[in-house]
Amino acid sequence: MDFGGKMADLTDLTMGLPDESVPGPVPSGRTKKWQPVSRVRTYELVLQRIETQIVSGALRAGEKLPPERRLAELFSVSRPAVREALRVLEAQGVVRSQVGQGSGSGTTIDRVPSDALSRLLRLHVALGSFPLEDVVETRVALERSIVVLACRNARPQNLARIRAAMLAMDEALVDRETFNQLDIDFHVAMAEAGGNRLMSDVTRAIRESVRIPFLAAVTAMPETGEHGWPRIRDGLRADHHAVLTALEAGQGEQAADLLETHIRGFYANVITAP
Repeated sequence: MDFGGKMADLTDLTMGLPDESVPGPVPSGRTKKWQPVSRVRTYELVLQRIETQIVSGALRAGEKLPPERRLAELFSVSRPAVREALRVLEAQGVVRSQVGQGSGSGTTIDRVPSDALSRLLRLHVALGSFPLEDVVETRVALERSIVVLACRNARPQNLARIRAAMLAMDEALVDRETFNQLDIDFHVAMAEAGGNRLMSDVTRAIRESVRIPFLAAVTAMPETGEHGWPRIRDGLRADHHAVLTALEAGQGEQAADLLETHIRGFYANVITAP
């Protein structure tokens, strides 16, 4: 396969890749002010070069990278260094690799990195990288914009998906885990109705990232009382109905206000729950 101009682009980015030779003697006169910079592993530099190609637009979704052997030649590095860089990109969901000889074989820039975004954000939330307050404020800002867009752009099939998730949550025997998944479906379907793919992907990532904490919170709720699950569940159901009614009526600001109250109200109940 002839990669044409891609070879030249990649070759331009190979300049300055250091080898991994053993450092020489420590120079005289070294002080705390002048310390050696940390050594960067070769695969990280290969990773950086490929990422630069993607960010610059030289490599686009659906395009194939040169074979591993060719990349090693272009970068003047070992094949293991290239292999490790590709492994990192694949773990991030940026590329997908397929072994074989057919047209689908090789390493391709992935077209749909949404799942990878969800995985990374979920891990950061789990590790406490983002305080709950930040998650709440981000959801509020994002979903207010999304529901306004949905009022303008939603098609009948979008509204049908939102309504289907809402009605499934209304079922009398729905368990807490299923309710959790349907709640995700409701918010993601509303995001997709807005027609902005980036907003939709970020909404999905954020909502998926709080799936487990959300489920843990509702599982811990008692069966009775002000903070009991039946009361909270019924409140969430009522909120969903109100939001969808405003959305279908094209009342963007009202839908946004209702959605903000919905999001803040649930987290307030989680925080104040005994």
